[in-house]
Amino acid sequence: MNGPLANEIRQESAYFFTKLVCCSGMADQESLSSLSHRVTDFVSQRGWEVFHNPKDLAIALSVEASELLELFQWRNREEVATVLPEIRRKIADELADIFIYGLSMASSLSIDMEEAVLEKLALNEKRFPVERFRGRAYD
Repeated sequence: MNGPLANEIRQESAYFFTKLVCCSGMADQESLSSLSHRVTDFVSQRGWEVFHNPKDLAIALSVEASELLELFQWRNREEVATVLPEIRRKIADELADIFIYGLSMASSLSIDMEEAVLEKLALNEKRFPVERFRGRAYD
């Protein structure tokens, strides 16, 4: 999706992600690690480790991503722009669910998410150089 509305949605998503990761009352340096430990503790305290295997977590991620998509279903760009202030909290909740399941899956597979994200960004920077892809989604 391109255009002003797409940029607004990207900015909203970035805002919620930043608020979730960086602004939860923890120092920025320890935010991701602290959140990951908090999610692991939450799961452990409830004895849910048996349910938090890679297959089931992948399914849960897909379900939550679908719930996020449902907020935009059947709405054109103008309608989304109109209802965005009303559904902002719901968007944040679904993004949080996705993020929590992602952290839980990373934990279950012993994946360091900070390292994984930095490596993926480095790969994408090579794959999509600015001079070829600025303002374009494909070549």
